[in-house]
Amino acid sequence: MTYLTREEILNWGVSTEYPSRHRYADRLISRLKEAGQWDVRQLAGHNWAMGCVALEVTQRCNLDCTLCYLSENSEAVLDLPLPEIFRRIENIRRHFGPGTSVQVTGGDPTLRKREELAAIVRRIRDLGMQATLFTNGIRATRSLLAELVDNGLDGVAFHVDITQRRKGYPNEAALNDLRKTYIDRARGLPLAVYFNTTVCAENFAQIPGIVRFFRAHSGSVSLASFQPQAETGRGVLRRRAPFISPESVAEQISRGAGRPINFDVARVGHESCNKYAVCLSVRGNLYNLFEDTAFMMDMFAKTRGCTFDRKRPWRLIAELFSVVLANPRCWANAGTYLGRKLWEMRWDLLWAGGRVGKLSFFIHNFMDASQLEEDRCRSCVFMAATAQGPISMCVHNAKRDEFLLKPFTVDTAPGWRWWHPLYGYAPGPADRGAHSFPLLQSVAVLPTEHRKGRGGSRRDMPHRSVETRPVERD
Repeated sequence: MTYLTREEILNWGVSTEYPSRHRYADRLISRLKEAGQWDVRQLAGHNWAMGCVALEVTQRCNLDCTLCYLSENSEAVLDLPLPEIFRRIENIRRHFGPGTSVQVTGGDPTLRKREELAAIVRRIRDLGMQATLFTNGIRATRSLLAELVDNGLDGVAFHVDITQRRKGYPNEAALNDLRKTYIDRARGLPLAVYFNTTVCAENFAQIPGIVRFFRAHSGSVSLASFQPQAETGRGVLRRRAPFISPESVAEQISRGAGRPINFDVARVGHESCNKYAVCLSVRGNLYNLFEDTAFMMDMFAKTRGCTFDRKRPWRLIAELFSVVLANPRCWANAGTYLGRKLWEMRWDLLWAGGRVGKLSFFIHNFMDASQLEEDRCRSCVFMAATAQGPISMCVHNAKRDEFLLKPFTVDTAPGWRWWHPLYGYAPGPADRGAHSFPLLQSVAVLPTEHRKGRGGSRRDMPHRSVETRPVERD
């Protein structure tokens, strides 16, 4: 396997060309074809021009995880000014079009001022895109979530696992109490609820138990995402254990599901990066939706260009039925598939009074910073928004400080001004230049309170607990 050299990573550019209207997906489709990843199973480019774009609205975090993609310099970086965040949101829209999924992330975005976070979500909604809040949940109170929903929030993704070293939670089973607390906070709100889990050697064997918890709450949780450990960022844990892979994680998910889960029908971007499966849930028992490969591939082809409402599953079902009704040649296959699926679920359906839920599983296989594969980076469906433009998240993580510490100009009410991530606005207009800004070169010059991960003053204490049980507060 040949990987990008450090020089090639540093020279890897952002996307700067804006596609013409209605042709947002063309670049992605072309690169998926070059990588040999384009076929009827491919969802990327068919229903959306980009899987998702990470919009980092802060670098601050209230946890110190043993696995973290942030830079050792992140805690010293000031929050981006709102005009710059709005510009990046508009840039995402120009690159990928309406309906794009925008991850409002960080750091933890709930550390920003409440009114600023609401304004960010509102701007995403006003430009016709979907906003999902990515948070560890500590400050994601019920009232905050409700306010963000009023401003257009579509989903919330809670990151909960033992790499966060939360005090009083020694294992993933104990953390289920916290997951339940977060589920209850979002209950009744028109939000899609997701959970993210970082997979490491310590919790690999506990994945089936985590999946069983999600099964029991599949009426509230719509997606469970698992990310195998990657050697990138500031975390104290580095190289992934040899037994951890997308395939072994999929096997653990199947054990927790109580049946084999089919991750091989649909593709989301590069097959080495992502695995995706959708299950129907009845009384906590899971049934593969992506089971009849031939039928599902036919449906993928028929639903190209369709957009689906993540918050209202019944609209998804209605959309699929309308596609079938509009294509008489699908009727026989659809009837056979539906009849077989109903028969398979018959007893659970009877006891559940016909109520059916959905639980999806996603495995995202991030690359190590020193082992980036060119075809995977070029065909990436998970981008990061930077001041210069969107770039593959794995490339972004591999040279994060190149984006994080550079001064740039911001369009403010009085005019363009220079902004430095460590020092804020320069005095005077932008035409005075940024030469007076010193550029931070090493985490060693940061004060102790700004250090986390490997650069932290207590980095030799990998099991240190850094957060108490969260108390709901505003």
